[in-house]
Amino acid sequence: MLPSTTKWLFLALIGSVLTVVAAKPAAAQGTVRRHLVYFRDKAGTPFSVAQPQAFLSARAVARRTRQGISVLPRDLPVNPAYVALVRGVSGSPQVLYTSRWFNAAVVSCDSATLGRILALSPIRSATTLNRAFKAAGATKAPVQVPAIAARGTLATRAQYGPAYRQDVQIGATAMHDAGFRGEGMQIAVFDAGFPGVNQIAAMQPVFQEQRMLGTRNFVDGGTNVYTRHSHGTNCLSAIGANTAGFFIGTAPKASFHLCITEDIASEHPIEEANWLAAAEYADSAGVDVISSSLGYTTFDAPSVSYTYADMNGRTAISSRAATVAARVGMVVVSAAGNEGDDPWHYISAPADADSIISVGAVDSLGGHAYFSSYGPTADGRIKPTLAAMGLASAVLAPNGAAFRGSGTSYACPILAGMVAGFWQANPTLTAQQVIQALRSTASQANAPDNILGYGIPNFVTAYNALHPNAPLSTSSAAADESLGLFPNPTGDGPLTLTLPASLRGQALRVRVLDARGAVVAQQQLPASSAQAALKLGRLAKGVYTCEVSAGTTRRTVKFVQQ
Repeated sequence: MLPSTTKWLFLALIGSVLTVVAAKPAAAQGTVRRHLVYFRDKAGTPFSVAQPQAFLSARAVARRTRQGISVLPRDLPVNPAYVALVRGVSGSPQVLYTSRWFNAAVVSCDSATLGRILALSPIRSATTLNRAFKAAGATKAPVQVPAIAARGTLATRAQYGPAYRQDVQIGATAMHDAGFRGEGMQIAVFDAGFPGVNQIAAMQPVFQEQRMLGTRNFVDGGTNVYTRHSHGTNCLSAIGANTAGFFIGTAPKASFHLCITEDIASEHPIEEANWLAAAEYADSAGVDVISSSLGYTTFDAPSVSYTYADMNGRTAISSRAATVAARVGMVVVSAAGNEGDDPWHYISAPADADSIISVGAVDSLGGHAYFSSYGPTADGRIKPTLAAMGLASAVLAPNGAAFRGSGTSYACPILAGMVAGFWQANPTLTAQQVIQALRSTASQANAPDNILGYGIPNFVTAYNALHPNAPLSTSSAAADESLGLFPNPTGDGPLTLTLPASLRGQALRVRVLDARGAVVAQQQLPASSAQAALKLGRLAKGVYTCEVSAGTTRRTVKFVQQ
């Protein structure tokens, strides 16, 4: 379910948990609902792990082969004979889709029909996924905004428009300058709708270059995704928009699969089952990266909501699905959640899943966004995994206009695009090695916490760690705008400043300000090239701003003193 219009600028989607259906459902007969029906086995299936091409695309098989991942019985489709038995039950049940990984089917029927389905010998159990279903309302045709003429030839602020800061913070602009814009990489985006995407000028290159590879609407059925809520449009634009001089996303040359999984009319576990189905679709299509700005903690009554104890990566359907998606070789990038300043406080599902990237939100200076959800998982794992800009992020509306909004919903796709470009630049890595490379070189790699996880990753830093004998230059216009400070969080030891080009070769004045804006330390530094050593002495625990200036040029970076 989407939050209110006002709060939506700051919050992502929220959701919840499954209710087990007893052998004799309590719901009144005649009310049609959706149920997840589990089969006992896959005995007698005509499919075989020895012939995966019968149910997986060549690209999906190649992705597994490249990473040394075997096709397992869990990957086999549901036995068609079992599906036929369900369809043959009196009461006209509809099998909307099946799940290979869970050996189940989503079935629409009334309670009496469900009782007859449960009596079939191949059926193990069933769970009710929704209490009502509302069709999507009419979507207004987007009003077009004239395209802005392209300008700029390098990765400059003028070329990237309002997306510049969020792109440069994680090294995406430097990634583009190095020749990696997502070419040949496939990204699946799961969301609540994508109205206007097929008409926005900045998204037209995707269609002109035939990089829109697939669409699925798991809420209404069919393939029309250019409808419903615009949250998906906003998120997709942060990755794939590509109009120089106006707005450039983090992977502007990637190929896409768009999936509607979220029904904003209500909040029930059916949306998690839709997420599962979308993940299996992405797997079978050969997708590399999943970007999901959805989260599940609370359901509409009478469905039962999660508790924090359920955030263990093994309870929620979406979390279990995300874990399998990681196991079959995709990088799953999930918004951590926006409950950091709410009583819930913690991450949501599927961000609690193991082996995925859960994304927290920071501001333009790298400070924790107040709403970004905290870890750890209920079983003690560090979350979020990484962080990207999610406070005042730039995205596009269905009419093509750029605006700023906030939420881990936006940090997620911003980072997902960089992940795709990083994997493009390092194609021999496995999905888990991609995650490890970004995690081990992020800004808090030496002192991860449950606020920003391992910190803010950077394409150049991670790439150079893998290629020490052929590093990328860190002096391009794209990479030189920001000031860095490592390690962050800091202790009592020496610090290192990474200097933008505008501060190199000049004597520097350094001031450190506390959260109130009071100067607590200052010193002069001699002219340096790319890096400068900094010794501040002991500071009280807290968040500080380091200000470095030379003449009229001034840059700042936030850091945490532990």
